[in-house]
Amino acid sequence: MSAGISSTTPFSERLENVRSRIRSCAQRCNRSPEDITLVAVSKTHPAEAIREAISLGLTDFGENRVQEAEGKIPIVGREAARWHLIGHLQSNKARKAAELFDMIHSLDSVALAERLDRICVELDRATLPVLIQLDLGHEATKTGVEEKDLNEMVAAITECDRLAFRGLMTLPPCFDEAEMARPFFRRLRELRDELQGRGVFGDRVGDLSMGMTHDHEIAIEEGATIVRIGTAIFGERNQLKTEN
Repeated sequence: MSAGISSTTPFSERLENVRSRIRSCAQRCNRSPEDITLVAVSKTHPAEAIREAISLGLTDFGENRVQEAEGKIPIVGREAARWHLIGHLQSNKARKAAELFDMIHSLDSVALAERLDRICVELDRATLPVLIQLDLGHEATKTGVEEKDLNEMVAAITECDRLAFRGLMTLPPCFDEAEMARPFFRRLRELRDELQGRGVFGDRVGDLSMGMTHDHEIAIEEGATIVRIGTAIFGERNQLKTEN
């Protein structure tokens, strides 16, 4: 958290601090703050905390595990906010994910894309926005599409009737020095720009979901359109044993 901000700081002050940092960073980069979506990462935090965040104007929330989200979203209200799945999606949770989430950030295989598309047809869901998760850090503990396979993934999504390809997401290695994440964010932007130049996103700007509590300002400087921030808003995570 920022200097002077701690877990004992009132929730409203922590949230305003995050919003202020996003605004200031965007303005330094000659970007509009309105072009950056703040996704509050609510994983491990209870429905009551999400309700408080909604009362303060937050509209987008990120969950890592389908099972955890399944217990919280009905309490808060499916239509009370926009829900983002930001964690790895196992194939056997795809149906529930398609029911619960407004956007999936972690699409990482052709098979998963095809399964989600079939499920959307079965659910009579017209459109499911998705982001392709790129594995740029090559860490064994993280998933994602290899850069060399990106075009294959894009082509597969294009063939899907119900999936809407909205952009790219990445999770760089966790560095003590936030600046070390810059090359990963920059590469994601370059890949998005290449797709944009080919007209993949039509008249939309392809989203870049990148940047968390410790490095979101670097991500914004490199073009992030979605930042995923949890600790700076909700405080330290509670420990859960549930799996996705």
